[in-house]
Amino acid sequence: MAITNTWAVVQMDAYPEFDGNTDVVFTCHWVLSGTDGEHVGSVYGSSAVLLNEGGAFTPYADLTEAQVIGWVHEALGEESVAGFEANVAEQIANQINPPVVSPALPWSA
Repeated sequence: MAITNTWAVVQMDAYPEFDGNTDVVFTCHWVLSGTDGEHVGSVYGSSAVLLNEGGAFTPYADLTEAQVIGWVHEALGEESVAGFEANVAEQIANQINPPVVSPALPWSA
């Protein structure tokens, strides 16, 4: 079965006022969850958002999760995004085929 990855924003930190705007996001906290049937893996992280003085601004109330996830991916870079997704895939693979097991003690039948 193929792994389905889902990126979600769970919190955003914002300055109450910056460059004449209110609630200006500067950090995004995110979770990447991957599922493959009954197996699940996840990674939590946070990413700084670059503040462009005088640049385009979206009011906090108008932000979409897709837009903010785009900021996170841009801040992380393609290589890091792929690395986090590979980490989740490895977590799931290790659940399916554990690299270490702890069998019952032979004398504890």
